[in-house]
Amino acid sequence: MNIRYLYLAAILALGSPLGLSAQDTSTSAAPAGAAPAPAADNDPAGANTTGTKLDVPNLVVPQPTGADAKDASKVAAYKSFKAQAAKEPLAMQMADTIGHNKIAINFMWTLVTGFLVMFMQAGFALVETGLTRAKNVAHTMTMNMMIYPLGMLGFYVCGFALMFGGVGAPGAGSLGTCTSLSHEWTWNIFGKPFGIIGTHGFFLSGNAYDAGIFCLFLFQMVFMDTTATIPTGAAAERWKFSAFMLYGCFIGSVMYPVFGNWVWGGGWLSQLGVNFGLGHGHVDFAGSSVVHMQGGVIALIFAWLLGPRYGKYNKDGSINAMPAHNIPYAILGTFILAFGWFGFNPGSTLSGTDLRIAVVATNTMLASATGCAVALLWMWLVRTGKPDPSMACNGMLAGLVAITAPCAFVNSIGACIVGIVAGILVVESVFVFDKLKIDDPVGAISVHGTCGAWGCLSIGLLADGTYGQGWNGAHWFKLLDGTYKMMDPSLAPTGSIEQGVLGLFYGGGLSQFWAELIGVTTCFITLSILAFVVFKIVDAVVGNRVSREVEIDGLDVPEMGVPGYCGISLDPQAETPMPKGETFADRGRTVPLAEGS
Repeated sequence: MNIRYLYLAAILALGSPLGLSAQDTSTSAAPAGAAPAPAADNDPAGANTTGTKLDVPNLVVPQPTGADAKDASKVAAYKSFKAQAAKEPLAMQMADTIGHNKIAINFMWTLVTGFLVMFMQAGFALVETGLTRAKNVAHTMTMNMMIYPLGMLGFYVCGFALMFGGVGAPGAGSLGTCTSLSHEWTWNIFGKPFGIIGTHGFFLSGNAYDAGIFCLFLFQMVFMDTTATIPTGAAAERWKFSAFMLYGCFIGSVMYPVFGNWVWGGGWLSQLGVNFGLGHGHVDFAGSSVVHMQGGVIALIFAWLLGPRYGKYNKDGSINAMPAHNIPYAILGTFILAFGWFGFNPGSTLSGTDLRIAVVATNTMLASATGCAVALLWMWLVRTGKPDPSMACNGMLAGLVAITAPCAFVNSIGACIVGIVAGILVVESVFVFDKLKIDDPVGAISVHGTCGAWGCLSIGLLADGTYGQGWNGAHWFKLLDGTYKMMDPSLAPTGSIEQGVLGLFYGGGLSQFWAELIGVTTCFITLSILAFVVFKIVDAVVGNRVSREVEIDGLDVPEMGVPGYCGISLDPQAETPMPKGETFADRGRTVPLAEGS
């Protein structure tokens, strides 16, 4: 049974035609059995985004139409409502105001947290630039800047539609009542409708011209941009800028949205619970797999295909250190990223009125602290005998990446465990990839790929069941005999208690873990294929790697036309690989910084 689940994941990820048949392209992404979405009612001005119908349903009785118009009880209820509204117009007006303000709070929360995530680009730029060499500063910084507009425009043109075109109401209704995102292309797989890709919302036009959908777009766009910037670190110091620009066009439009739809857009991974009884389906609260692991897998494929930097490895396979040129950049960038993560994770509620945000924020903080401390201690006591500051930075980021998926579903102890494991994993992963001759100048593959996978798997182990009831349309109840069963809430027996997302260590068995493992496996397979294809296309068009001469001299002037540090004479020794056994003291220097920095 377990092998069958993994085989199913491989079939779906590779797009095998076995057992698959295409369905209508205008189907809803809602779980099987759900009512069809109502006609779109877009509201570009936001003026009609009241909460009455959404938040105080008992105060509003819709006018019966169609078959309901012949139902005497519904007609009578509507007439009674109209009479009451005429007698108490102030009460109805208050209901409208209360509902509208709740939606407005959610709008403001989602937008502000989106702004925080956008500022994380500055953190990525500083971390990547600081951990690479001074002769490539302008090139690395510019990649981190330009991925923002390139990825955004691709996401605007088609990426958002492909990812969220079948999701239904924006933010599951927390951002308004528009339901125009109701078109998902599906396949019938073993008799089950599995969503593959969205088909509505291109250019944010037509019925997608809605305040709530625009709010959702902004928030999701900056998440996509986080994925997009991860490979710029792993491929730094030898990637042609023209090749990077072409990649920037692919990432937001095609590469990111596919897997994103399967998890967050109502696609097949989210429905593993409803269709196969695997927990609540593949659950990823804020993006350990959707955002970080995707970026890590792309980074892995790109770094492998580009090959290591010149001078990184000796003929005998031994590794030459290529030290970071500016540790203060890296540390400052890490703190900016940690700050932005308080938008990344709590903002993923898409609701300022969901008080679980306090738990999410605190868990995020605890995992970052444990990840940082453990990575530094592991390097110091186990690996090198020194408290490496760059690995402390990566440890903090590893903890943040890992907690991104489970942050809403675990308690504080679980968050610390997630961070501790991530702190060890990131160190060991860096050493493993170095031995495999996968040259990653900043450790992006280990931080985002390895720890992103761990974050998702940790849900299947550590989720405590206190949050996530009905997640992905799966309703699990704990019955009086202590067993768990998925059923329609209206059929739940008296005394049963609906459970949130539940992991193995809290009595949930391996059901949720299998859903997470299938999602992680699918992410690796799918993004490996997409990254390989994009890399080969770009290589055929402009080539991916700079010449050896450009790489040795530095990419700044040959590629960008300007040095990163104007008027500063770089120390050539600090800019060349350090042979095994040599230290900076041997070179008469104590730190690997550019002169004058």
